[in-house]
Amino acid sequence: MSASGTAAGARSAGAPPRVALVGASGHGLWHRRTMAPLHEAGRLDLVALVDVRPVEALPDAPVPPGTGVFTDHREMLAAVRPDVVVICTPPHTHLPIALDALAAGADLLLEKPPVLSLAEHRVLADALAEAGRVCQVGFQALGSAALGELTSAVCDGRLGTVTGISTVASWQRTDGYYARSPWAGRRSVHGRPVLDGVLVNPLAHAVMQCLAVARAAVSAGVAAGRPDGAETSDAAWPAQVELERYRTRPIEVDDTASLRVTLGGGLPVVAAVTLAGEDFIAGEVVVHGTAGRAVLEYPTDRLLLPGEPGLREVPGRAGLLANLLEHRDDPGAVPLIAPLARTAAFTAVAEVIRAAPEPALVEGDPVVSTGTPPDRVLTIRGVNAALRRAAAEGALLSELGVPWAVKPHRATVPEEAGDA
Repeated sequence: MSASGTAAGARSAGAPPRVALVGASGHGLWHRRTMAPLHEAGRLDLVALVDVRPVEALPDAPVPPGTGVFTDHREMLAAVRPDVVVICTPPHTHLPIALDALAAGADLLLEKPPVLSLAEHRVLADALAEAGRVCQVGFQALGSAALGELTSAVCDGRLGTVTGISTVASWQRTDGYYARSPWAGRRSVHGRPVLDGVLVNPLAHAVMQCLAVARAAVSAGVAAGRPDGAETSDAAWPAQVELERYRTRPIEVDDTASLRVTLGGGLPVVAAVTLAGEDFIAGEVVVHGTAGRAVLEYPTDRLLLPGEPGLREVPGRAGLLANLLEHRDDPGAVPLIAPLARTAAFTAVAEVIRAAPEPALVEGDPVVSTGTPPDRVLTIRGVNAALRRAAAEGALLSELGVPWAVKPHRATVPEEAGDA
């Protein structure tokens, strides 16, 4: 440990909450840039940064005077006793660090995916209840005003009856991306699941956005196939998952996937995504209804509703850390945007992915290599057209006759899992 901070003393009345970040490098820099103006404005006191790598002060991600720098989160918790802990570490480390932070009396902002099984979800939920603390999960796209406008339009019946929800995204990743850390592209590390694949990590937001819209449609009673009198929790819970996973590299997880989740009420949710894409597709959530179709480009907060000429930007995205701080100030008036309970359906899907067979290797003529390591990119010929068709038709790639597609893995999610 190299700590420049001191042990926490008594809290002074009106003092800002003491915030610590575990995982201060890599993606943690994004959190530090978010914290910097909040610290400067006196909205929080950044008391500690934790990382096994050296923590570098940057102009937009400073290390404020008096901020402790640690290499072990347990030593940090004992030394500074923070009020809020932001956890931005590899997925297989989330639960143990979160439990330690809760035992120290802190609220949490936990990066996605929060956990990778419903059993771990229940452990964390029970620990939150016992400690009387809250957990916000890092699905920041849930704070989008564009998502709010889309769900309002769905619930108001502007699309008629919702018959399906889908997402399509086509990104690229270099060789260097898969060399970024010891857990990159891995299924597990030290016996604990990581699942650093396209559905669970880089394009997890696309899946979560679809599940959020689906739940809103079911809750409003505008989703096709919902049985009369069915409880929302049952009708919106994943009942069956069909999954096809593919890889273009010697990795343990998928870089391309098609997924169909059928909810308890019968509404299908389809994801068709890749990190080996041709032309860039930022990430579109498509809501299919009997009275029209809506599209949300979730990374850019652009939205298209029925009758509109094209995508338009919907400004406004609430920050998850700021929302957590506001919730702490007034829990009754300010709900959390992404509480742990809201992510249970995503975790149910992740659990199926965790248990699924290894992804099929796509190789030979369909794969195009461009550039040289570490900047080499692999793309799959025709993948963009196939993914767009899958999203439009609510189909899996194997159902479209894609030559390299394989038979899907199918799994039923137990009904009692909806209690998570």
